[in-house]
Amino acid sequence: MAFDIEMIKKVYANFGERVDAARELVGRPLTLSEKILYAHLWDGKSNKAFVRGTDYVDFAPDRVAMQDATAQMALLQFMQAGRPKVAVPSSVHCDHLITAKLGAEIDLPHAKTESAEVFDFLSSVSNKYGIGFWKPGAGIIHQVVLENYAFPGGMMIGTDSHTPNAGGLGMIAIGVGGADAVDVMAGMPWELQWPKLIGVKLTGKLSGWATPKDVILTLSGILTVKGGTGAIVEYFGEGCATFSATGKGTICNMGAEIGATTSLFPFDESMARYLEATGRTETADLARANAEHLCADAEVNANPEQFYDRVIEINLSELEPYINGPYTPDRAMPISQFVKAVEANGWPRELRVGLIGSCTNSSYEDMSRVAEITSFAAEHGLKAKSDFTITPGSEQVRATIERDGLLESMEAVGGVVLANACGPCIGQWKRHDVKKGDRNSIITSFNRNFTGRNDSNPETHAFVASPETVVGFALAGDLTVDFTKEPIDGVLLQPPQGKELPSAGFIPDPNGLTPPAEDGSSVEVIVKEGSERLEKLEPFAPNEIEQYIDMPVLIKARGKCTTDHISAAGPWLRYRGHLSNISDNMLIGAINDANGKANNVKNILTGEYAEVPAVARDYKEHGIGWIVIGDENYGEGSSREHAAMEPRHLGGKAVIVRSFARIHETNLKKQGMLPLTFADAADYDKIREGDKISLNMQEFAPGVQLTGTIWHMDGFMENIKLNHTFNAHQMKWWKAGSALNLIAAQAK
Repeated sequence: MAFDIEMIKKVYANFGERVDAARELVGRPLTLSEKILYAHLWDGKSNKAFVRGTDYVDFAPDRVAMQDATAQMALLQFMQAGRPKVAVPSSVHCDHLITAKLGAEIDLPHAKTESAEVFDFLSSVSNKYGIGFWKPGAGIIHQVVLENYAFPGGMMIGTDSHTPNAGGLGMIAIGVGGADAVDVMAGMPWELQWPKLIGVKLTGKLSGWATPKDVILTLSGILTVKGGTGAIVEYFGEGCATFSATGKGTICNMGAEIGATTSLFPFDESMARYLEATGRTETADLARANAEHLCADAEVNANPEQFYDRVIEINLSELEPYINGPYTPDRAMPISQFVKAVEANGWPRELRVGLIGSCTNSSYEDMSRVAEITSFAAEHGLKAKSDFTITPGSEQVRATIERDGLLESMEAVGGVVLANACGPCIGQWKRHDVKKGDRNSIITSFNRNFTGRNDSNPETHAFVASPETVVGFALAGDLTVDFTKEPIDGVLLQPPQGKELPSAGFIPDPNGLTPPAEDGSSVEVIVKEGSERLEKLEPFAPNEIEQYIDMPVLIKARGKCTTDHISAAGPWLRYRGHLSNISDNMLIGAINDANGKANNVKNILTGEYAEVPAVARDYKEHGIGWIVIGDENYGEGSSREHAAMEPRHLGGKAVIVRSFARIHETNLKKQGMLPLTFADAADYDKIREGDKISLNMQEFAPGVQLTGTIWHMDGFMENIKLNHTFNAHQMKWWKAGSALNLIAAQAK
C-alpha cells in the first residue's frame, strides 16, 4: 500500500519544472542532491543560486518520522506550539524502549508493560494530532520507513541520526533534533545550511564475501567521523546499479558515522523493484516517469570533479570484508589486516557475542545471505562458538523470513531471535555473559561502537562489520581466524549469494500501524499524574545579555565527547519524556580534562568535587549560568536533543568547542544555548579548572566574532575570539529563549 500517494503525486507534478528552473538559475548541470534540494524550497522557486556551506535556506520537507525515545520530547514541544494538527504526514515508531534480555517472545511483552505509560502517551498524542503510530514490535523506524514511506526524490526529516537510511530509495532524508521536527509539523519552514557535496563514484561489482556494508566501512576509514560534516554524500557511477535498494539503504544509513548531512543514490530499477515488492507499484511508476530528474545530469557523471567539492572513487571489484573498531566506527581494516591487528593490539581474540540485524542491516537480503551461511554450516556440523543474536528490522521482514525458513536456519547454529527493535544497538541490552569491567570482544552488524554504547561496559571491544562477516566470526569464535580463507573445524565456509527479495512476496504487518483520528480535537493526551517518566514542559526563559558575565566552566571535556557522553542512553531511555529526571545524566560520561575522571568536577562555590549534574544544579540554584568546554566534533553520534535540552534546563548558557557535529550545534541553537567555537583551536588549552568566562554579548551579530574574557583563579585575565554560525533568524531563537518560544508566540 502506498501511503500519502496524493502528496507523492504532488511532489512529482512539480519536480521537473522546479529542476529545470534551478538548472537555468544556476547556469550549469545539476547533481541529484541539488535537484531534490531546489525542488523542496519553501518558496517553491528561488531567484538566486545558493552558496554551499554558506547560505541558510528554508525548505519544505514532505514528511517527518520520529522514534519513541525522541518523539516524547518532540511531541511534548509540539503540544506547546498551538497547532491543532500536524501540517505534513508524520509518524511515530516504537523501537527504542524494548530491552533485549531473553528473546522476542519474553522481551516484547515485558517492554509493553514496563513502558506502558510512554506508549499510551505517544499513542494518544499521535491520535490527537494526526500522526501515524507504529506499535512496539512493528519494527525499527528506518526499516519501516523504507518499507512504507520513502520515495525517490522526496525530502524527509527524522528525529534519529540514521534517518538517511531512506537514501537507499533516492530520498534526501536528514536526521534532526525534535525542535526541527516541531517546525515542520507546525507548518513552518525548516532551515538548513546549503550543504557541500561529496561525490563517491562506484565502479566494478561486489563479489565473494564483500557486501554493501563494506562500502561504507571503507568510506568511514577514508573520511573519518567528521569528514562528511556539512555535506551530502552522493553516490554515482555504474557500480550503483549492481546492488539492491536495501543494500543502498545500508550504505546511506551509516553515513551518519562520517557526520554527513545525508547520503543518497540515484533512482534505478532496484528501487522500482523494491517499491513494487512492498506494495507501492504506483510510486514506482511515478518514479520511472520522472527518472531523468532522479539522477545527476549526464555532464556531472562525466566530469564529477567540476560539480562536487570532493570526489572519492571506490572499485567494488577490489573490496574485501571490512571490520571497523574498536571504540570508533572509522577505524577501518580489511579482514586480512584485522585478524593480525587483533593479536598485535592485544584485543580479546575470543568472540563473546556476534549480533546481526539493526536498522543498518536487517533487510530480507541480509537475512537470506546469513541463512545461507548458517544452513551450510549446520549441514557440516558447525555451531556458533559465541553467542549469536538476530534482530529483524520489522515484523514484515520477521514474518517473511520465518515463512521462508531463514530463521530456522539461523537458529540451527544457535541463533536467538530478539524483538523487532533497536535493542543492543542503542544499549538496550541486558547481557548475562559478562560483568562490567570484563575485557571482551563483540562484533555487530550495527553502525556505532563508541565506548560502552552496546552494554555500558567500557571494556567491551565492539567491532562493526557486515552480517555475513559477523556470522563467520561467530562460527569461528575467534577474531584471529580469517574464515574467508581458513577452515573452521575442517570446514571452509562458502560466500553466500542470497536473494534480493522474497520470491513469494513479503508478508505485510496487519497490526503494526494505528492510523490517527480524522478529528482529534476531542482526544485527550494521556500524561500520568506524578509520572517519573513523563513531564509537561515549561518554556525556557528568554535570554538577556547580562546573564553572560562571570560564568564558571562546569567541565572541560577531554577528547571524544559524543551525545552518548552528554546524555547517556541505555537505562536512561526511560526518562526521555521527563526533562528534569533525565538531566541527572548530563555529561556523566565526559572526561574532565582537569583530573582525567568521568562525572567528577570541582564546584567553585564549595571547593569540593561532585557529580556533574549536581554541580550544575547547585550553580542554577544560586542563579549562576555556566559554560561547557569541548574538543573536536563535539556532540557527534545520535541526534538526541536531550544533549542540548539538559544543559539548558540546568542553567547552562554556552558551549565552547574546537568544532561541532552538525545536528548537535543546531539542537543547541534551537534550545536557546550559545554554541561557539574557538577562533584559534589552540585556545582550548588556555582553559583551566576553576576559570570563569564572560562573553561580550553586545557584539552578538551574524558573522561577527564574540570576545570571551577568561578569568583564571590566580587573577590572570586573557581575551580570546570565538566564532558562531547564527544568522538573523536564529538570533531570534536565542533572544526568545528557544525556537519553540518563537513558534508559540507566532501562533497567538
